[in-house]
Amino acid sequence: MKPTPLVRIADPMPLADKRCSPVLAEDRLGHYPEFREFFSRQFDLHRTGLSAPGFVTVDDRHYMFVFVGRSGEPFPSGVEIHAVVDALEPLDDTLVDRDLWEILRWVFEGVGAPWTVEDLDRTGGLYRIPALTAS
Repeated sequence: MKPTPLVRIADPMPLADKRCSPVLAEDRLGHYPEFREFFSRQFDLHRTGLSAPGFVTVDDRHYMFVFVGRSGEPFPSGVEIHAVVDALEPLDDTLVDRDLWEILRWVFEGVGAPWTVEDLDRTGGLYRIPALTAS
């Protein structure tokens, strides 16, 4: 069995000669304020706001989090996740799916009750999410 990939907050990275490929978008974080609060804490959004994206690594792969603001709504109101790859490199969809699942698990773990990683995995199992069964 392969070890679980490790999700970590990363320092900003230069994007010259890189391609940022959108892989997930959630445009309504306000449905559950605890998710907005999680992202604000993890990426220091109360201080940085829209001035810069956030970055995480999953093993040695990089993902950029672009936070969305809307007039009249608490910030962030949405988030887009982009895979950051060398400009001409193809994306490995299976690996991206696995990484996204680990990112979601990281988010759920950080948000806490009533949101649990076990419930997320159970729901993923019901929907037969391939990332749960990929070896």
